[in-house]
Amino acid sequence: MFTAPLPIARYRFTVRVQQPLALPDYAGSLLRGQFGAALRNVACMTRQPTCPGCPLIQTCPYTRIFEAPPPPKGSHALQDFSQIPNAYVLEPPTPGARVLDADDDFEFHLVLVGHAIDQLALIIFALQRALAQGLTRARVPTDLLQVDWVDAAGTAHPMWSTESPTLRNHAAVLALPQAHPNPSLHPTGEGANTAASAPASMRLHIHTPLRLQSQGKPLGIGQLTPRTLIATLARRTALLMDFHAGQSGWGEAANDDGSGSAIVMELARIFNMSNVVTDRSVRFILWNNEETGLNGARAYVAQRQALQGKEHPPGSGRYPEPRWLGMIQHDMMLFDHGMPRADGTVSPVQRPEADVNIEFQSNSKMAAEAQALAWVFYAANEKYATDHPAAIGPHMTNTDSTPFMDLVPAISLRENERGTQVGNGWDPHWHQPTDVFATFSDDDFRLGLNAAQTTLAALAQLTGATIRR
Repeated sequence: MFTAPLPIARYRFTVRVQQPLALPDYAGSLLRGQFGAALRNVACMTRQPTCPGCPLIQTCPYTRIFEAPPPPKGSHALQDFSQIPNAYVLEPPTPGARVLDADDDFEFHLVLVGHAIDQLALIIFALQRALAQGLTRARVPTDLLQVDWVDAAGTAHPMWSTESPTLRNHAAVLALPQAHPNPSLHPTGEGANTAASAPASMRLHIHTPLRLQSQGKPLGIGQLTPRTLIATLARRTALLMDFHAGQSGWGEAANDDGSGSAIVMELARIFNMSNVVTDRSVRFILWNNEETGLNGARAYVAQRQALQGKEHPPGSGRYPEPRWLGMIQHDMMLFDHGMPRADGTVSPVQRPEADVNIEFQSNSKMAAEAQALAWVFYAANEKYATDHPAAIGPHMTNTDSTPFMDLVPAISLRENERGTQVGNGWDPHWHQPTDVFATFSDDDFRLGLNAAQTTLAALAQLTGATIRR
């Protein structure tokens, strides 16, 4: 059962036609075909005529969004899959054939799941191209005017437009109503959104063609019962979370994020030793639900930010939430084998110039302070790391330090830059069944050790740590 917000986001696209356009009764196939062709054109690096057999098939944005490859046989705990659901759902304009005049607008929606949300900028770019190249056989040119994020209540929030082409931050999750274990205890307030207040019946309107399967066979009209429908939807949601939201259970999560978690726990062990004394406190935290929208980190900020530096109980000398001075995140620390080769393969050995990437976000409110913190870590690495240097980058993204970056100096330590390198196939084991301990060599684990040395040295200096004799 899903209880945390799901990484599902719905977007509304507003399009203007330049010439009269005859939309078919069902425009879903038209838009899907144009979208797929444009996405493949902008995302494909190898230019192979077909995707099967491509060395980048597991990491290519096109296949991961539009033509998702099934996991290798024998790698999934449930069964072997010949095909899996894609990470998007296209909702076409309202059905009904009609002719739009020049300068008329129409809308369609796109639902993105999991990692596809991270590719929203690429998807918008592909749709811009697809629409500009023209729709229908007449190739009528159209313009993408605006993209809105639509929340669970149906409210549209502007995200992108031709006048403001920079994507705006948004929640990008679907919050689910939570049922209290004893609804009678909360008849109002928080209990108002529980199973006890659910309607006794509901009516489902199906506006577009629907094809459901059970036991591998399509369901006929007489076979579509409420039980079958709900079971099919639940299975589809579970598979989407499984394959596209990092909740697959493939491998052992050795690197993502066993490596970062291990570093944090080892540092906590060292700083908690009885003879280690610090002038400032350090809080070590393992976040949950990072893959579903940084939910753990966001919840911590929402619930604890206002408690900073407050004595509780008054007069006790205790401060349950110390004042935050900085945030250091560790995520995927083992694999830096270099960029993919021309054929899409990655070197099997750690590259000699492997480094510890220290990233801050140049667009954050605390960018200057975060950059200064990054240089402290850079200097610590230079003095105390035994094998690998550090590199500083200004594009921290998709990590649990993000909710903190406008509040305190925040940095993220990684094996590679998250956006330009991890997102472009530098780590072929990311979110794959091969993320197991046996995959990684001693040289890989040594990179993680150097990240630990870097953080240990920097933290010791920042907190004034000393050894009690």
